[in-house]
Amino acid sequence: MLEGKTALITGASRGIGKAIARRFALEGADIAITNIVEDEEFLSTVDELAKLSGVKVKGYVSNAASFADSQKVVNDILQDFGRIDILVNNAGITKDTLLMRMTEEQWDAVIAVNLKSVFNLTKAVLQTMLKQKSGSIINMSSVVGVSGNAGQSNYSASKAGIIGFTKSVAKELGSRNIRCNAIAPGFILTEMTENLPPDIKSDWINKIPLKRGGTPEDVANTALYLASDLSSYVTGQTIHVCGGMLT
Repeated sequence: MLEGKTALITGASRGIGKAIARRFALEGADIAITNIVEDEEFLSTVDELAKLSGVKVKGYVSNAASFADSQKVVNDILQDFGRIDILVNNAGITKDTLLMRMTEEQWDAVIAVNLKSVFNLTKAVLQTMLKQKSGSIINMSSVVGVSGNAGQSNYSASKAGIIGFTKSVAKELGSRNIRCNAIAPGFILTEMTENLPPDIKSDWINKIPLKRGGTPEDVANTALYLASDLSSYVTGQTIHVCGGMLT
């Protein structure tokens, strides 16, 4: 479904980002992934993806929250791959605490990594997608960007900002055949949620009509739809992958 296309996925060394990279590779896309550090997990992911199929895979150390880094990594990827057809803005962090205890640093860090990074990378790929007159930009939001959540005012604000950004970019770039959509995952079983106490997990799952947590692969399948020509008439949308949590 993605043969002949090149995908850039940020923060893809584990969890949802890794699942998306894997799914895209299996569908024939060449893969460029980024991570803020070159650690064992990142190198292992690059190696694993490279062995998966006959596609080209390369990892880049880059800070998505840095405008200069984002410009540089996109230029490097264009030199190595020649094109970028799909951008998945997946890099994200949490620094959860009640607003009364939240520091300025906790606020700034989450906004920079989660929201400013989306601006940085989208801006960086814009010129090449405009020249190609095609492209799919997929931004990772969250259900808490729609509903809010106590103790996550910084995270919720960043994810809500992504939705507004996505709608605006879709309206700006639609005439050039560049689509921009967001995915809003719900309770997804990743390394981040594994450490939650069992009672908290069960409390979340009880609120979900499908009565289970989602998997990174559930999100990756939605990303594949948005990256492929199956969604050629879909732009400016936020797709909830939440098992009905917000229904």
